[in-house]
Amino acid sequence: MKTSIFEELKKINKYGKEYWSARELGKVLEYSEYRFFIPVIEKAKMACENSGFPSDDHFEDVHDMVSIGSGAERQISDTNMSRYACYLAVQSADSSKVIVGKAKSYFAIQTRRQENQDQLEDDSKRVMLREEMTEHNKKLMSAAKSAGVFNYANFQDAGYMGLYGGLRQKDIHIRKKLNEKQSILDHMGSEELAANLFRATQTKAKLSRENIHGQGLASTAHQEVGAKVRKTIIELGGTMPENLPTEESIREPKKRLKTVNKKLLKDKKK
Repeated sequence: MKTSIFEELKKINKYGKEYWSARELGKVLEYSEYRFFIPVIEKAKMACENSGFPSDDHFEDVHDMVSIGSGAERQISDTNMSRYACYLAVQSADSSKVIVGKAKSYFAIQTRRQENQDQLEDDSKRVMLREEMTEHNKKLMSAAKSAGVFNYANFQDAGYMGLYGGLRQKDIHIRKKLNEKQSILDHMGSEELAANLFRATQTKAKLSRENIHGQGLASTAHQEVGAKVRKTIIELGGTMPENLPTEESIREPKKRLKTVNKKLLKDKKK
């Protein structure tokens, strides 16, 4: 099977990320000079920003040294573009050219494939973290019971208050626009689940390590751990958990993964 010219242009940086040179892409798209392709790149950057994505994440302006003969070199400007950046650029390119039509087809298909792959990876991570959260919540509940906690709802509230800046479970429901029957954990993304998982595991360890006993002391310990996790997020420049988006129910990514697994199993039997 012949490899697409656009696939051949693809490069991989030192971080393992793919990119395309705007100069090389412009040449393949039959722009006689790079300066004529620059307005296309600028339109693509604007489209990127309008789509809600920082253009710096997809367009990297660089300067390369090229040989001009007799051992001499000169500096030229270029832009390293992500797959998504290329997709946006070819939408603004000269559509009268046959090669531009081929580019649109290639980058549209490849971008969609990448989106699907990213979705599956995120689904897998989120489902895994949600399952771990269920398991560790059981362990935390057992540890809390051993520590003399008789009102587990209040104990849980203490942990949430520490992590969510004083918000209780009911406050988080309101903040996330969830009804009382919807589980907060079922609508958390991977980042928020990870923060709560750390809160749960570290609280269990603290209760055991410091031999904490009593409802009040256990709740205080839970709130302190939640506050420590929150402080760490602040220090790292992360988004506060109450400001993270409310995700679709965990049932949806489970369904998608189940469908993919069924297809893989079916293909394997062929």
